Amino acid sequence: MTALALAWLCILATLTSCTAHKPEPVTLRVLASSELSDMQPVLDDLRRDTGISLEMEYQGTVEAAASLASGTYRHDLAWLSSSRPFQLLLKKHGRQTESPLSTSTMRSPVVVGMKPEVAQRLRRTAPDGQLSWADLADAAAAGTLKYAMADPRSANSGLSALVGVATAAAATGGALRPEDVSCDRLRGFFAGHALAEDSSSGLVDAYARGEDGLDALITYESELLALNRAGTLHTPLEIVYPKDGIVLSDYPLMLLDPAARDAYDRLTAWLRSDPVQRKIMESTLRRPITPGLTRIPSLRTPLGNALYFPDSQAVVDRLLADYAGARSGGPTRVLFLLDFSTSMRGERIASLRATIDGLSGADDSRSGKFARFHRGETLTVLRFGGRVLDERSVTYTKAADLDRLRGFVAGDGFAIGTAIWSALDRAYRTAAGAVAKDPRQRVSIVLMTDGENNAGMSLDAFLGRYAALPPAARAVRTYTVRYGDADPRELDRAARATGGHMVDATEQSLLNAFKEIRGCHE
Repeated sequence: MTALALAWLCILATLTSCTAHKPEPVTLRVLASSELSDMQPVLDDLRRDTGISLEMEYQGTVEAAASLASGTYRHDLAWLSSSRPFQLLLKKHGRQTESPLSTSTMRSPVVVGMKPEVAQRLRRTAPDGQLSWADLADAAAAGTLKYAMADPRSANSGLSALVGVATAAAATGGALRPEDVSCDRLRGFFAGHALAEDSSSGLVDAYARGEDGLDALITYESELLALNRAGTLHTPLEIVYPKDGIVLSDYPLMLLDPAARDAYDRLTAWLRSDPVQRKIMESTLRRPITPGLTRIPSLRTPLGNALYFPDSQAVVDRLLADYAGARSGGPTRVLFLLDFSTSMRGERIASLRATIDGLSGADDSRSGKFARFHRGETLTVLRFGGRVLDERSVTYTKAADLDRLRGFVAGDGFAIGTAIWSALDRAYRTAAGAVAKDPRQRVSIVLMTDGENNAGMSLDAFLGRYAALPPAARAVRTYTVRYGDADPRELDRAARATGGHMVDATEQSLLNAFKEIRGCHE
C-alpha cells in the first residue's frame, strides 16, 4: 500500500469516527414559563451546536405548575422560573412520586423598579436610606405609591413578590407558617396595586404603555434591566432591592420523560457552560449560575437577604385568597367598640389615643407600617359607657379623614357604667346593615374594654340575640381586647362564639394588641 493510499485511509477512518459519534438531532417538547420567550437566540445556538431543538409551550409559571401536578402534560421537559409551586402542589395532593431531576440554569430576583423621584421621597423617611417591603406597604396604604405587579394566581413574579412581602410582615426570619398568615397583613400593600397582568412579560408591556399613572413596577430584575436598556420609558426605573429580603428564581430545567435523559444531560451541560452562561447573562440580563463568571456591571449589585419560600401549599392558598379578596373590589370595614367609662380616664385613655395615632401612620415600626389603616377602608368608632355614647364613621380617602377619626376619640365625654354586651349588640346591628347593603363587604368588630360588664344586657342575653341574626351578620367576627380589669373569661367566650379571639393588652402595649388583630376577618 502506497503512502498516499494509507493517508486517505486514515482520513476516511477519522471522518467515519466523527460521524459515528455525532449525536443524532433530537426535538424535545418543553413546558416553559412565559418569560423564557427571550431565550430564543440562545435556543437557536443550542440547535446549531448540539442538534437539540426545543419546542417551547409557554404558560404562566403557577398555571404550568398546576398542569404538571395534575399529570396531564405531554412534555419531555419543564423549564419554569421556579419549581417551588409545583413541589408544593405535589405535596398538597399527596402524590407518591419522586420529584423530577432538576438543574438550575440561571437566576433572577423579584425586585422593585421605582421612579427615581418616588424612591428618593420614600428614602427620606427610611432611617438608613434603604427601602424595605414595609416602606412600600406603608406608602401604598397611605395612597402615595401606585405599583404594577403580575397576578400571583398565574405568574411566579407576582407570587414571589407576595411571598416576599408576607414574609417581611411576619418577621420570623424563616419560611411562612399558617399562623403567620392567619390575618391579612397585606391589605395596605394591596391598596397600591394599580395594574395587574397574567404574566410578567405582559405586565412589563402594560407598564410601558401606562407608566405616567404609576410609581413602580414589581417584577424580575432581568425584566427591569431589559426595560431600561430598551429606552422606551419616559422615566427609567431605579432598581430597589428591599432590605428585608427578596425571593430568587433559579429557572430549573426538569426532566419529565426519563427516556430523554441523554439529551437532557447534554442540554444542561451546554446551558451551564461558561460561554453559554455569558451569552444568557448578556442577552437576557439574568444572573449566571457559575460563581466564577464575571458579572456585567448591571448585575453586580449584591442581592442581600434571600427569603425562604413557604413549605406548605396552605400558606400559599391563604395568601392567594387574601389577594383575591383585595382584588374583588369589596370594601373593608372595621367597627371599633371603645370603652369610655370613667375608669378609662388618665393614662388608659392616653394609651388608647396613642394607639389610634399609631394605626393612623404615626407608628413607623416595621409592624406598624403593615398594620396601619389603608386607603378605602371604612372605620367606625362606637364609644360606650353605661350605654352607647355615639357612633361615627369615616372612609379613609385622604389624610384629613384620619384627622377626623382621631378627633372621635380625642374628646372626653366619659360615662358611668360599662355596658359591654349592649354595646356589642348595637355594633352587630350596624354590621348587619352594612353586609345587607353590600354583601361583598368584609366587616369585623374590635371590642376594647378595661372593666367588667355592670350595665345593660348580660353576655348570655347578647349571645341569644347574636344567634338570631341573619347568617351574613353572624359571619362578622369580634376580636376582643382585654385591658385593665376586664374579665378575660367573658371576653374570650364572646370572641370565640363569633369566630374571633381575645388579645390580652395587660401583657403587652395596647398598640401591639390592636396590631395583632389588624386584618383579621375570617
